[in-house]
Amino acid sequence: MSDIFRPYEKLVEITIMGKTFLVPERNSLLRAFQFISPETIPYGRFCWNQECQYCKVNCQLSDDDQSRPILSCKFLVSEGMTISDLAPELIGCLRTKLGAAASASSSNTEDNNPTA
Repeated sequence: MSDIFRPYEKLVEITIMGKTFLVPERNSLLRAFQFISPETIPYGRFCWNQECQYCKVNCQLSDDDQSRPILSCKFLVSEGMTISDLAPELIGCLRTKLGAAASASSSNTEDNNPTA
């Protein structure tokens, strides 16, 4: 599996919906998600080239004062990064790693998008 990651010397700490993870530096955030959950991310509907928008997250960097939307396939992971919201496709893929946070976010998404 190491062939899919860019070379890295250390793991950096990021927070995803209140849960802390160690991921390889110098890799895209989407690759970092794959490092966290190698059994599910490869099967997500991700294009890996910013066309599908299924990898959109809200992210706050350690030196930012507020979060902003980014595409995780195009943004490099950095120490102290905080992910506060994930696209539904990512929530589905990371559900087992995020536990209750994924369930709560999934409920909020459903509440904001009621079906007719």
